[in-house]
Parts: sequence; C-alpha cells; structure tokens
Amino acid sequence: MVSSNRNSSNGHKFKTLIVEDNASFRQYFKENLQTRFPSMVIEEVGDGNEVLRAVEVLGPAIIFMDIRLPGENGLQLTKKIRKNHSEIKIVILTSYDLPEYREAAFQYGANSFMTKDSLNWGEIDALIKSISPNSN
Repeated sequence: MVSSNRNSSNGHKFKTLIVEDNASFRQYFKENLQTRFPSMVIEEVGDGNEVLRAVEVLGPAIIFMDIRLPGENGLQLTKKIRKNHSEIKIVILTSYDLPEYREAAFQYGANSFMTKDSLNWGEIDALIKSISPNSN
C-alpha cells in the first residue's frame, strides 16, 4: 500500500520513494529523512508489487530500494525503472553487503549501494543535495 505525506500543493517539492518491507526500518529511515529535509515529500511501499505504480504516481527524484522484498525483488525493479526513468536516482539499501549484490546493483542500473547497518547520513545528505540543492 502506498503511504503518503503529500497533498496537491506539493507538486513542486523534492520527492522520495522508500521501498522497504521492514516497517520499523522504513519508519526510522523516513523519520531521519524528514528531520534532515523537512520539505521533502516521502512515500513508502513495503511490497515489490507496488513499486512501479508508486513510481508513476509520485514521480520521485530518488528511490531508496531494498533488495529482498515480497513480490518482486529490488534488483529486478531497478532494471525495470531504469528502462523508462533514467533520470531517477536509485540507491540500493540492503542488510546484505555481498560483493555479488553490489555488482548486480550497478549492473541493473543503481546509482549507489548502501548497507543498512552502516548508513552514512552525510553521504545520503550530499546525494540528495546534489540532486536538489533546494531540498531542505
């Protein structure tokens, strides 16, 4: 299910999609983004089957994508999104820092790869600011 904190007046704001099946991590990540970027529009999905529709509805500038999801996995979704939306930045966000996952993420079109247990918020902040300098 797509969860939203946007309204019709937010069409011009920086938009982010969090794709994560772990509800507590998804909430933690969203809260940190909202603290750092109060004007950011953030939507979230917890199931791979909802992602493509959410991308079309939201039109995010950046997606934080888990790999292991119910429904379709994050790597396949990255490949599909990349076909029609080359402008969207996709960050693979996973608990599994495996070389084969990292390699596959970039082969499928991800812009970045981060592990959940060693999140670098400075790197995340810099990435978001590089996409939208007015995103705070």
